[in-house]
Amino acid sequence: MNSWKDKIEKTRIPNHIAIIMDGNGRWAKKHGLIRAFGHKSGVKAVQQVVEAAVELGVSYLTLYAFSTENWSRPKMEVNALMELMIDALNKEKATFAKNNISLKTIGQTSSLPKRCQKKLAEVVDATATNDGLTLILALSYGAKEEILQAVKSIAKQVEENKLTSENIDEEVFVKQLYTSDFPEPELMIRTSGEQRISNFLLWQLAYSELYFSPVLWPDFKKEDLFEAIVDYQNRERRFGKTTEQLNS
Repeated sequence: MNSWKDKIEKTRIPNHIAIIMDGNGRWAKKHGLIRAFGHKSGVKAVQQVVEAAVELGVSYLTLYAFSTENWSRPKMEVNALMELMIDALNKEKATFAKNNISLKTIGQTSSLPKRCQKKLAEVVDATATNDGLTLILALSYGAKEEILQAVKSIAKQVEENKLTSENIDEEVFVKQLYTSDFPEPELMIRTSGEQRISNFLLWQLAYSELYFSPVLWPDFKKEDLFEAIVDYQNRERRFGKTTEQLNS
C-alpha cells in the first residue's frame, strides 16, 4: 500500500502548518477513560506530527495546545494538562536538540502556573539557536484577545505621539500580534470532524487553506498529516485573483 507521503510534491510543502488538536475528550470517552487519559494519548499524536514535519522540511508548525476558554474547564482537568505539559517538555527536550527544533510560544503564557512558565522558558532558551523546524505552542491563547491587545498597543502609541493614525497600516498592525516573528500559515488542520476555527489565529488564517479531518486527535498519525498536505497541494490558491491571472 502506497503512503500518502509518496504523493506529496516535495517542492510545494507548506512553509507553515497550524493545527487545532481536537478530540482528546471524545477519544477518552470512546475508550471508557477519563478526559486526562485522552490528553495523555494526544501527546503521542504531537510526537507523530512533529516527526513528520521534520521529515518533510516544514519550517513552522503551530499547535493550539490550550485556549483562553480552556481555563473554564474543570480544575482537575486543567491541572492534569499543566502537569502533562511539564512532563512532555522534560521528555522532549533531548528530541528537540537532536532534530534541531526551536520551541516558541504565543498567548498569555504569564497566566500559566509558575512551574509551567519556568519549564517553557528553559526549553525555549535551550533551543533558541536551533534553525530547523520552529515549533510554536499556542498556550492560553485567544485570537480575539490577541487582536484586542494589538489595537490597545497601537492606540497607546498614538496617544504618546509615537504613531499617527494615518500611518497605521497592515504592517504596523501585524507587528503588534503574538505571531509577528512568524509567517502566516498556508494550511490549517482541525481534527475530530468539527468544522470551525474556535478563536484561533483569526487574522493569520485569512488566506490559509482549511482542512478538517474526521480523526480524533490521539489517533492522528503521520499518514493523516501527509493526506492533508496532498489535499492542500491539489487546491488552487488564488488570493483573490482568477485562474487565468495565475496561469499567465
